[in-house]
Amino acid sequence: MPSSLVNQPQDGPIVKRQKLNGGENPKRRTKRESRIFAPFRTIGLVSSTSVPFTSIPLGKTTFQITTSVGRCLQTYDLKRGLNLVFLTRPQTPEDITATAAWKDVVFAAWGGIQPNASHGLWIFRRGKKLDECVLPSDLQEPIRKILIFGTWIVGCCTTRIEVWKASTYEHYTTLFPTATSKGGNELTGGISTMPTYLNKIFAGRKDGSIEIWNLSSGKLIYTLLPPTIDCGAVTALQPTPALSLLAIAYSTGLIVIHNVRTDKSLLQLNGGLSKSAITSISFRTDDLGAGEDGSKPGVMATTGPDNGDVTFWDLNGGGRVMGILRGAHNPPSDSQVIVGGGVSKVEFLPGQPIIITSGLDNSLKSWIFDETPYSAVPRILHSRSGHAAPVTRLHFLPNDADGADKGGKWLVSAGMDRSLWGWSLRRDGQSTELSQGNIRKKAKKLGILANVSLANEPSTSLEDLKAPEVTCIAMSLNRDGGMGANAGNGAIWQKGINAQKGPTDATASGVTGWESVVTGHRDDRYARTWFWGRKKAGRWAFETKDGGNVTSVAMSPCGTFAVIGSAKGGIDTYNLQSGQHRQSYPSKVTPAQAKKLKLLQLQALDNPVADERKTGKSFPFGLGRHSKAVSGLVVDSLNKNVISCSSDGKIKFWEFGKGHLVDEIDWHPRVAITGIRYHASSDLIALTCDDLTIRVVDIETKRTIRELWGCQKGINDFCFSNDGRWILAASKDCFIRVWDLPTGHMIDAIKMKSQCTALAFSGTGEFLATTCEGQVGINIWSNKTLFTHAPTRHISEQDIAEVSGPTVSGEGGHGLIDGAFNEEAKEDEDSAPAISLEQLSADMVTLSMVPKSRWQTLLHLDLIKQRNKPTEAPKLPEKAPFFLPSLEKPQVAAISDEEGKVSDAVAERSRIMKMDRTASEGVFTIALRASGESKDYNAFIEQLKGLSPSAADLQIRSLNPGEESESDELVNFVEALTSRLRQRRDYELVQAWMAVFLRLHGDAVAYDQKLTEALKVWRECQEAEATRIGNLISFCNGVVPFLRNPLM
Repeated sequence: MPSSLVNQPQDGPIVKRQKLNGGENPKRRTKRESRIFAPFRTIGLVSSTSVPFTSIPLGKTTFQITTSVGRCLQTYDLKRGLNLVFLTRPQTPEDITATAAWKDVVFAAWGGIQPNASHGLWIFRRGKKLDECVLPSDLQEPIRKILIFGTWIVGCCTTRIEVWKASTYEHYTTLFPTATSKGGNELTGGISTMPTYLNKIFAGRKDGSIEIWNLSSGKLIYTLLPPTIDCGAVTALQPTPALSLLAIAYSTGLIVIHNVRTDKSLLQLNGGLSKSAITSISFRTDDLGAGEDGSKPGVMATTGPDNGDVTFWDLNGGGRVMGILRGAHNPPSDSQVIVGGGVSKVEFLPGQPIIITSGLDNSLKSWIFDETPYSAVPRILHSRSGHAAPVTRLHFLPNDADGADKGGKWLVSAGMDRSLWGWSLRRDGQSTELSQGNIRKKAKKLGILANVSLANEPSTSLEDLKAPEVTCIAMSLNRDGGMGANAGNGAIWQKGINAQKGPTDATASGVTGWESVVTGHRDDRYARTWFWGRKKAGRWAFETKDGGNVTSVAMSPCGTFAVIGSAKGGIDTYNLQSGQHRQSYPSKVTPAQAKKLKLLQLQALDNPVADERKTGKSFPFGLGRHSKAVSGLVVDSLNKNVISCSSDGKIKFWEFGKGHLVDEIDWHPRVAITGIRYHASSDLIALTCDDLTIRVVDIETKRTIRELWGCQKGINDFCFSNDGRWILAASKDCFIRVWDLPTGHMIDAIKMKSQCTALAFSGTGEFLATTCEGQVGINIWSNKTLFTHAPTRHISEQDIAEVSGPTVSGEGGHGLIDGAFNEEAKEDEDSAPAISLEQLSADMVTLSMVPKSRWQTLLHLDLIKQRNKPTEAPKLPEKAPFFLPSLEKPQVAAISDEEGKVSDAVAERSRIMKMDRTASEGVFTIALRASGESKDYNAFIEQLKGLSPSAADLQIRSLNPGEESESDELVNFVEALTSRLRQRRDYELVQAWMAVFLRLHGDAVAYDQKLTEALKVWRECQEAEATRIGNLISFCNGVVPFLRNPLM
């Protein structure tokens, strides 16, 4: 890489950068981090793991629900609409495997999944770690379920049960199920307790039996045998509101209501006809919901991870299915796309007609039974969710015309789950998914959500009714109408303009604003519009005219036009207000243009010599179409040109209004272009190529100004920084690299654990958003250069830091306060030396580093002394009052006249001798004389610069003409100033010193010939330098207004 600092020859001294904290032990600095970015937090996670949620009533007014998102717990308040209230810190060292809420604390078991991995059981209160339980040293299994009752804390592992005391958190005992062959002692159904059964727990085994243990004595009391031999393993246990009755679910789908006291089965239900195992059971406890009108008790809800449905049972009269909540959560996807699905837990809140469900689709929902007339299926009450599949596209919201969204508040993301989300970085509760219409209502019309029997196949996913996966996003908020935008009366995403469309849609939207987001979708020939202000789907679906799938989209800065590119090379422009097609690139040739084109071709054949003499590029009308898929589109900041790039290796510049090709950059067959990004303020475009380079082109000169190398594998995504100084790229080699455009250096790189698939830089420069392969969360990084310095030195492979990334709890980041107290980081041994700032170039006039007040005081020192002169002689202080203590001054003895004369003579003699010695040995005079002999006045000038205004004035006054045999100090002083003027250094100091010199020694010029000659030489240098500077200033005064004139 180029390095101007190292290769440029220097005239001045080179100063080694100072190292701080030299005594620090380098072995202690083991943590490596990025030079520019610091982890901030992870957003978009609600219930992203299979760990079930836990709930606890908070008084009599609300409930708190706690979910696991990996190594952190999130607590939501139901009364506040499932608003996030707590995040646990610190995060656990390993993933959380089980949770349980009890009173005002939450227990979280973590680790133990991998062999020899660390594990623990922590207790949190209001998001802070309170204590931890001591685990047995021989425990090598993860804790899958936690149960707290009475004075006991019970943890269920795979083949053992651990017991602690709830009062002291001390380990009490370990229970081992009865060993059997083929792993029958595995606790697949977890553990449960029964009301009024003191110190008793029930443990479900893989062989179908249920063991009853006494925790106090640690003994096995009884074993409940399975109802049949082939019922399978126990998958769920739940006590019923009725005493001594236990609900048991088996892997075959059988549900049994068993009387524990008599060891008899009272009721058997077949819930496995849909071939889905039941892993969660809950009972309604408000004594309502069953029967024809919902006035009887006895409602049970069951669900499992194999589908997204919740089944409600009426246990009266032998039991029956009273309703199925279809599509409560996404079912597991059978396609190659990894989309999470299935329900992990369902729970009726105590004494409430409300159920809480969490799914593997990263969502937490509350449902309520309050519909009139009575419905056996609840309606949605609250919902908190995120992407159910990995995120593929990120885009920070641009600032609109009045700056309403200024501050980098909103982030837009698209994922494999066919959803488009808007994330608020200021308030988590404002984050929402952009609506694609009433999906549940549409599904009900199609029969997907019909209340059919369990014998049918599992329900179709609601995601199938959404638009295909988003592959590209374009935004412009200048015509966004906010919440008041008129969405029209028609359907969303109207494909084509038909006669039935209301004619007032375009007129009404012209007053209130229209769509501000355009998206392209995978394997789809339609680009769709969205209302950002209303957070919903728009009116139009724009089709490519050549029938190819949409591969890229762009929006004009004014927010009125959308440009779409197709896989067949076509480019089309649509009006967002009316939905009408406006232009194609290249435009269609009219008969008159075709005739003119034919004449030009004939003239070129008749006179080929004249054709060769034409300067510049000329492209015929109707020609210039890309031969391959359009990989990127950009509209410049003035709506003048549309810039397109394609896999055919060509960059084309189209006239926006007419569709005519005006210029072209051809890189074929060297490379194929895979993407384009535009920075409006600098008029630069960056293009990624299949040779793993990023090329930066100036769209005014059409020249490549930078080629950025470094990526070892394909580039997934890239972007400009907000000021256009950096380019950031994420590649498939799991690196995020940062290049500095002015120097061309790679100044930072971050090594991720998995490859980054998308990134975006905020418009304020505060945040970098990234997402990694297979992750549904979005990582937010803070920009450390806002409060600390980041060097622009090119880094080597040893400088690349492997960073774990942001966390949900926000630990491990840096802030403004940290930057204020951090000491300057040590530079490595291979750091480039710093250049002395005395003078950047010998062709530049350089001012001194001396403060301005010093040489200005020197010019007006006489006036300052006159102004500061006292107006009257100082007076003795008046006699102090009698009550103030006073110090008696010692009386000075009278001195005789003779003794006084002798002492005055001695003092005068010593003063003269001292002045003579000072004059002969003065540092200023010695330096001036030595510099005059060697003709090198740098040392003398440096000494003169260090003097105060009063000292400098005194030394200039003390200059002596000198005899013929002695050095002339006046001439030497003028020559020193002349040499400094020739060096073009300390320009303002030279002028100030010369002004003082002429004022003090102007009379000596008349009779001193040497001094006159020296002043003539100084005047010639001064006039030449003044003329040169004047010409440069005049040139700049003419060129700068010319360049700033928009009409030129």
